Amino acid sequence: MPRIDPFPEAVPAPLAAPGTDAAGAAGTGAGGGDLVLVYAPGTVDPVTGEAGSPEVGPPAPEGVPGSAEPVAGVGFHGWRWTASAGTPAPDPARLPGGTALAVVPAAAAAATPRMLVMDVDSTLIRQEVIELLAAHAGREAEVATVTEAAMRGELDFAQSLHHRVQALAGLDAAVVDRVVAAVEPQHGAREVIAAFRAAGWQVCAVSGGFTQVLAPLAADLGLDRYRANDLEIVDGRLTGRVTGTVVDRAVKARMLRQWAAEAGVEEAGVIAAGDGANDIDMLEAAGLAVAFCAKPALREHADVELDLPTLDVIRALAGL
Repeated sequence: MPRIDPFPEAVPAPLAAPGTDAAGAAGTGAGGGDLVLVYAPGTVDPVTGEAGSPEVGPPAPEGVPGSAEPVAGVGFHGWRWTASAGTPAPDPARLPGGTALAVVPAAAAAATPRMLVMDVDSTLIRQEVIELLAAHAGREAEVATVTEAAMRGELDFAQSLHHRVQALAGLDAAVVDRVVAAVEPQHGAREVIAAFRAAGWQVCAVSGGFTQVLAPLAADLGLDRYRANDLEIVDGRLTGRVTGTVVDRAVKARMLRQWAAEAGVEEAGVIAAGDGANDIDMLEAAGLAVAFCAKPALREHADVELDLPTLDVIRALAGL
């Protein structure tokens, strides 16, 4: 049966692993016990939507040891192994175009029990919820401009949130249900959540968006815990305000630590994934920080940068 690339527009450039410069010189920084993943855009069956089998994928690129385990999932294929003196991580500069390298530190790879904490907008889901809401008020472009600036770290998140929510004042609360119906989980979201929960992990989401949208999404995807902002609704209409403490970067980090403590998970055993400046503190609190199709402001705080729009790669990073 013919196969197609599910993300033809997403071709990642070779990535430098921790400890390398942009040209991939002077070693990869992978030490003994680190988990190494080399991956590239994969294939899915156009009829069934199932990922291609790792046993029938393309040949491994130079630098991948023969003992490496082939892996595949939604939108990707690759090879992973535990780094050692005899099987180091490859030089990123020698990988073919469209192939990327990720190195998971040994402490994070070996930690147990474990937890996954994700941002929501443009990470767990493909859209920005506030822009979907603003479209119903005819102010999507205005709100999107402010959102982009906030995610680049150019604006204070709480102030930018209040400004954007004001654009929603007067909307019928019924638009929230229409937005819930329009939300699209990220490629690989269902698969990574199912795999992690089957392995005994807890999967959580913390969002600068809104509880009224995240709650039904969390129930649908099977999340263990979640936190977001609450839109104020009076007499069936949005007031243009949120209630309670704004979920900013500090609150995101605090929720990660709180959830980990409640679940008996050391912070070294937490994987955090996000895409914008509001996720910086959360990623810095985690044992493994994943920048997912992220803004430059977040990338410098990440252990791993993923540029394929599929969360299922995180499953491979976790060794599942």
